[in-house]
Amino acid sequence: MEQKNENSTDFILLGLFPWFSYSYLLIILLLFIYTIAFTGNSILILLIWLDSRLHTPMYFLLSQLSLIDLAYISSTVPKMVTNYFTGRKNISYFACATQLFFFLTLGLAECILLTLMAYDRYVAVCNPLRYTILMNPKVCLQMAAAAWIGGALAALVHTIYPMNFPICGSREINHYFCEMPAILRLSCVDISAYEMVKFVSTIVFLLVPFFLILVSYTLIFLTVLRMNSRKGSNKALATCFSHLTVVSLYFGQAIFIYMTPSSSHTPDQDQIAAVLGTIVTPMLNPLIYSLRNKEVLGALRKCKGRCGN
Repeated sequence: MEQKNENSTDFILLGLFPWFSYSYLLIILLLFIYTIAFTGNSILILLIWLDSRLHTPMYFLLSQLSLIDLAYISSTVPKMVTNYFTGRKNISYFACATQLFFFLTLGLAECILLTLMAYDRYVAVCNPLRYTILMNPKVCLQMAAAAWIGGALAALVHTIYPMNFPICGSREINHYFCEMPAILRLSCVDISAYEMVKFVSTIVFLLVPFFLILVSYTLIFLTVLRMNSRKGSNKALATCFSHLTVVSLYFGQAIFIYMTPSSSHTPDQDQIAAVLGTIVTPMLNPLIYSLRNKEVLGALRKCKGRCGN
């Protein structure tokens, strides 16, 4: 009855695993994960901003990653939780397009940023004498700007096209947010040409960055193996392992969703992959970097000491 009174241009978000009988358990779990992600990323940004020892290119890029993750998880979870508690599943055409745009912007910006972070580690380990020159503050700002602007421009293209495909019949999106593959399934026209555009874009924004990251870490590992200092090599490997963990989680699910046609995987598979990328990864990022990083832990203890006094 409620859906009949909704605007005909509205979409209906069916939510996360609509067939699951105990949806309240999913909502509680999501709220728990969101709280951890929001707190963890906020603390990491605050520590990097307050502690002068963390005012380095690596931590500047890490603060940008935390900012992206903070916005990334906030672009989907609050709306989903609000829909659950209000009982309203509709989302307007404009709101859906806006959510899709910001989601894609943040996702693509993270792909670019993770690649730039790999380059930063490559320069630090393989060319340390030129590190301060190659990674000066101006270059770091340009890197951050490239990630945000590049992500926004590509997202604009991939928002305009899918949102303008004609929709026949049901406007129900079998997802918990407005995601591209889920929207494409509603279209009643041939989208094979756009699928090819999407495939090419995925190569540029996913496979190429992933390849560059693998090349960077291959060179890093080769350099580390030649190090005489075991302490130095262990520190380098620990930093690289943190980054590789994030890369594996993020790129794995993104390649699965966007490198294959929308018709080749089920909505449930899309949702599982999306949960890994948009909810789990933003929660794990600050935990991975802080728990495996002595400098971040030191800054946290220092901050606690100040607060205690």
